[in-house]
Amino acid sequence: MWDLPTAESTPSDFAVLTGPSIQESQQSFLVQPATGRVMIEAYRRLRRETFVVEQGLFTASDRDDVDDDPRTVVLVAISTTGEVLGGVRLAPMTDGTDLGWWAGSRLVVGRNTRNSRGIGKALVRAACAHAESRGVLRFDATVQSRNETMFAHLGWTRMGDVTLAGAPHVHMTWPIDRVERLVQSTKSCLAHTLAPFGTHGDALGGSGFRGDDGAPVPGSDLIAACDAILPAMVQRDPEWAGWCAALVNLNDLSAMGAVPVGMLDSVGAPNTSILAKVIRGLSRAAEAWDVPVLGGHTQLGVPAALSVTALGRTADPVPAGGGRIGDELTLTADLDGQWRPGYTGQQWDSTSHRSRGALRDMASFVARTRPAAAKDISMAGIAGTTGMLAEASGLGAVLDVASVPRPPVATAGDWMTCFPGFAMITADRRGSAVAPAGPATSAVCGELTFEPGVSLRWPDGVTTRVVHSTVTGLGRA
Repeated sequence: MWDLPTAESTPSDFAVLTGPSIQESQQSFLVQPATGRVMIEAYRRLRRETFVVEQGLFTASDRDDVDDDPRTVVLVAISTTGEVLGGVRLAPMTDGTDLGWWAGSRLVVGRNTRNSRGIGKALVRAACAHAESRGVLRFDATVQSRNETMFAHLGWTRMGDVTLAGAPHVHMTWPIDRVERLVQSTKSCLAHTLAPFGTHGDALGGSGFRGDDGAPVPGSDLIAACDAILPAMVQRDPEWAGWCAALVNLNDLSAMGAVPVGMLDSVGAPNTSILAKVIRGLSRAAEAWDVPVLGGHTQLGVPAALSVTALGRTADPVPAGGGRIGDELTLTADLDGQWRPGYTGQQWDSTSHRSRGALRDMASFVARTRPAAAKDISMAGIAGTTGMLAEASGLGAVLDVASVPRPPVATAGDWMTCFPGFAMITADRRGSAVAPAGPATSAVCGELTFEPGVSLRWPDGVTTRVVHSTVTGLGRA
């Protein structure tokens, strides 16, 4: 419950939209996490003065279980003299595992500072920013009805009316667009950019495999895959870049159900030191998966660059676009590992410590399972890649957040948007068998739907849209 006295909604508090009036006293304040018991107690005194004494919403105390949850974060607005002027708390909505669903509550501003400083708005904005920094994908609040307008002006969305403590409230949510931004920045340009290739029947994978992880080579049982590594990563972490160049291509072949037979590399480096490290990483990966580097191209004295092409064989490739309405979605991911140093929240390293047998067990998972559709989780993250599989099938998807396998140390937001090392999203008829995937974990976590895009389904039954339309625009495969 985010409660504010009526004064917080007076015109003077809309200075954020119209600019402060000349007559207003704009004393400075800082919003920060509460540090120590003194700040916490000052915040709770403001709550009691407002919600118990002034508003009469509670009879003796407004304390509840959220105050005793060690995961709860309190943000306070502090004056230049150290006085606590207001505060707000935010905490996960689920016991045990944090699913990335949080709520803000007990927003309060002291009686003497409600009219001129915009403290309430600043606290709400800070709470939203803090929630997103903690990997939250759904952030709710229950707001007194008289404060709905303020929250709406700040970008919040109404979800419904509720009654709390005998007073009318509105359930609202803050729209978090982390997944959509990732999709837009990595995949949304593909249809327009690749349009010139579309005149040939076998272009972009051909019919049934358009835009797939790998492309069937016409007239053969070969599958070809090609990926490039970000130049900044090659420059900053060249050995890891070499490893990842093999990993992402072999994952692409795996998603097609193909057995890898070889790789070709193209490497550019400004000096021999970076070149040697790239080659070392790539050669370690080639040895780990027992897939040779057949040849390629090397150039010195140029900006760092790396791409790899991998070839594999299968007589019956698994498409990304083979799903049908109602098919179950299964995520198979290797959860054992850690964030790559320097890439926390972005790259999960689950492969560099694995044995050859474990790597090959995971790589052959799709070939042994033979699902209707499969796709390797890569740049677009779990939610975005699920959207690509659904789009190739001419459908949309919903993911059950609580059922998505996730490492304990990864937040929901990070896991849904990172590169997860080895992870596959597959679609198949309900109850279909899933082959063992070595050290990787498999779990049914959603289904294909008619509505384009991707939604997340939460334990309370609410769904939130994280991909609002198609991902690539390439359409049905």
